[in-house]
Amino acid sequence: MDHGKGIRTLVYIIAVLTVVITSIGIFYQNEGVPYEFINMYGQTVKMFGNGMYAFDSYFRAPIFKGSDAAMLFVGVPGILLAEQGVRRKHTKKSQTLLVGMMGIFAYYSASIAFGVTYNALHLAYVLLFSASLFGLIFTFIGIDPTSIDTSVIDRLPLKGIRVFLFITGIALFVAWLPDILLSLVNREPLALIEVYTTEITYVLDMGIISPSAFLCLALLKKKSGLSIPLLSMIILLCAIMGVMLPLQTVFQLFYGIVIPIPVLVTKVGIFVVLACFAVHYELKLLRAIRD
Repeated sequence: MDHGKGIRTLVYIIAVLTVVITSIGIFYQNEGVPYEFINMYGQTVKMFGNGMYAFDSYFRAPIFKGSDAAMLFVGVPGILLAEQGVRRKHTKKSQTLLVGMMGIFAYYSASIAFGVTYNALHLAYVLLFSASLFGLIFTFIGIDPTSIDTSVIDRLPLKGIRVFLFITGIALFVAWLPDILLSLVNREPLALIEVYTTEITYVLDMGIISPSAFLCLALLKKKSGLSIPLLSMIILLCAIMGVMLPLQTVFQLFYGIVIPIPVLVTKVGIFVVLACFAVHYELKLLRAIRD
């Protein structure tokens, strides 16, 4: 099996698994009802009690449903279109776009594989995470950085992109770090730790995405070809967050969860603004790549 066919197979596996996982997550319901549970910290937590997220908290389950909706209606069509572009044209432009889409699925699959309470779809989560992670690796190394002309970087609006990457790297800490510092100062668990052992979003955003933004800044300064696929991945991740976070909020409001205005501004507003700039710069990036 050649490299291109292998990636194509992974894309189809990812698409099918995502459709199954997200459809069940959004639409499956049973006769369960919300209930209360005492967590390991002695706190009373309201549990969702229904559907695939029955054993997740009432606050967190709608967030998972919002993420599912974004991946089902935006992520799946996006990765299929990107793969189709690679198969038909096999240009650096289409390859770069596919790397970015793989990054989105790697992020999403890691979030559910490590963040959702164990349920009947756990093996599907693991398989999706594996396919997405190796798909990201294979598509990334499939782009020869030495074959990317440095003129691509010269054609980019570098000043704006550098500001975007810097703000992205900082914003991820601004959004999540205060929660951690507050819990440490007060010597108590995270305010919304609920029934979970850790917060996977903090790990991914502050431990991987934020450092990647600063790494991309350094690579752009050196005019390294590696900066192009990495930039596409970061940009598209920011773009999907601009879809995912509002959908998560809609699902939370639908289930009667009250979200304070300051939280909407810091946790949703920041990412929506970044997403708008992300779409703009992704288009600029694709135009700059001339095969």
